[in-house]
Amino acid sequence: MKLPIYLSLLDEAERTLAESFRQVADEHGDEPDVHFLCQTLAGQCDEHRDRLRPVIERYGEGSADDEPERLHGDGLERARTGPLGLLRDLQDLYLLASMTDITWTMIKQVAQALPDHELLDIVAACEQQTSVQLMWLQTRMSQAAPQALIASR
Repeated sequence: MKLPIYLSLLDEAERTLAESFRQVADEHGDEPDVHFLCQTLAGQCDEHRDRLRPVIERYGEGSADDEPERLHGDGLERARTGPLGLLRDLQDLYLLASMTDITWTMIKQVAQALPDHELLDIVAACEQQTSVQLMWLQTRMSQAAPQALIASR
């Protein structure tokens, strides 16, 4: 069974996304909505990892030897500054959140096939929050784009 590989991937994706949300919150503190919401979203990612922990313990952790190359998404190396930097950071967060979202979808399919009702309950809650994260990122990028691409120098 290869499910442990994807459970580990999901745990790592949530960890990376949380760290990246925190980086963006710290760098863009002059944008209060970004700062506070990114901190909140990072906390959601931490909660997702906490909820996954019992399932990972039950199925086991995936080994790095079992993983295909480049299975994990890279987080932000560093946050950027200014309006254009904010837009690019939000895009990077969107990519990470998208990877996390599709991984939740794959885990849900496996949970339905097993069937694993505990895992299905976890997926239902966490997948919904990840979808909201994506919607907020998309909305915030749409809001930031005109200023970053037209008005800024």
